[in-house]
Amino acid sequence: MKRNIKNNVSWVGYIDWELQTFHGEDYTIANGSSQNAYLIEEEKTVLIDTVWAPHRFEFVENLKKEIDLHKIDYIIANHGEVDHSGALTALMDEIPDTPIYCTANAVKSLEGQYGKRGWNFHVVKTGDTLDIGGGKQLVFIEMRMLHWPDSMATYMTGDNILFSNDAFGQHFAVEELFNDKANQCLLMSEAMKYFANILHPYAALVAKKIPEIAGMGLPIDIIAPSHGVIWRENPMQIIEKYAAWADTYQENQVTVCYDTMWDGTAKIAHAIAKEISAQSPDTVVKVFNVAKADKTEVMTEIFKSRAIAVGSPTEGNDILCSVTGWLAFVKSLKFKNKKAAAFGCYGWSGESVKILKEKLTDAGFAVVEEEVKSLWNPDEEDYAKVPALVQALLA
Repeated sequence: MKRNIKNNVSWVGYIDWELQTFHGEDYTIANGSSQNAYLIEEEKTVLIDTVWAPHRFEFVENLKKEIDLHKIDYIIANHGEVDHSGALTALMDEIPDTPIYCTANAVKSLEGQYGKRGWNFHVVKTGDTLDIGGGKQLVFIEMRMLHWPDSMATYMTGDNILFSNDAFGQHFAVEELFNDKANQCLLMSEAMKYFANILHPYAALVAKKIPEIAGMGLPIDIIAPSHGVIWRENPMQIIEKYAAWADTYQENQVTVCYDTMWDGTAKIAHAIAKEISAQSPDTVVKVFNVAKADKTEVMTEIFKSRAIAVGSPTEGNDILCSVTGWLAFVKSLKFKNKKAAAFGCYGWSGESVKILKEKLTDAGFAVVEEEVKSLWNPDEEDYAKVPALVQALLA
């Protein structure tokens, strides 16, 4: 169903209440999501993006109810990822000669995923424009690596709408569409989770792109991303959040993460958490068993933290595989300006703490020398090392 956004601009996407994971099983979704596509009906009719492949036939049939598909003059493909382009194959079967405007990398992406189908691509770059009549234009802005090489945003003059693609979005289903209609706590929580887990590896590029867009002198009344709410009330608030989040963001929080075999490492984790609260009552403390916790939620908490403590027992001269895989994800998110400490139990060889320190250093953390390394279960002598570790983390 077509739903009005502003003047001759409508939302024609798909709200996915049942979606539970994204990027395979890598990103967990607790409050649904949406795949936002937009229809502009000026003198020229323009479709901006489509929806995920599982909903492609429903999308095309719904679009047919709203408009004669042959009246679509242009298709804008802001991004080739399948949650945005998944209905293109079904749509282009109906209107095969319709021009598709996208970046050069998007051509590679779309042809790589769907094969060379002879689609009528028109390659654009930052600053290129497309006249849509009524004195209005579309202005294209490359958003390379936010978060794919092919990404771009599209700005509509006159109505002052920035179709921002993956930037400024969230995996968050809001039937009412707009940010002022959403639960504000959930909205900002989901926006931060999205940034921390998807866009943070490219934070430096975000930090450069925001002033670049500002320098183009484009007034923004609405930000219409590809997932989640459409920002119509104070749309600049999410840009301000991105600017802060991209600037080595942290709060007064420490997160303790571990896995354990026979609870010894768990006991140290909880002792560290209690000591943090004792030494710094205003510091927020979070504790997670990484083998059981939702990893995307944990990464959001690490994003907020100024320091982390990571623990694993020694197993087979190494750390637990649950912690190994989890640390690989931590490294991929490229956190900056955060401290870390290591702890763990062992029965024989005792390599885990050393390995944890190496992996945390490799992931970009400033690792403190202080550690808690316990033979078998921790005793009073081991617990006595906790205050120094915490003091180093908080310093």
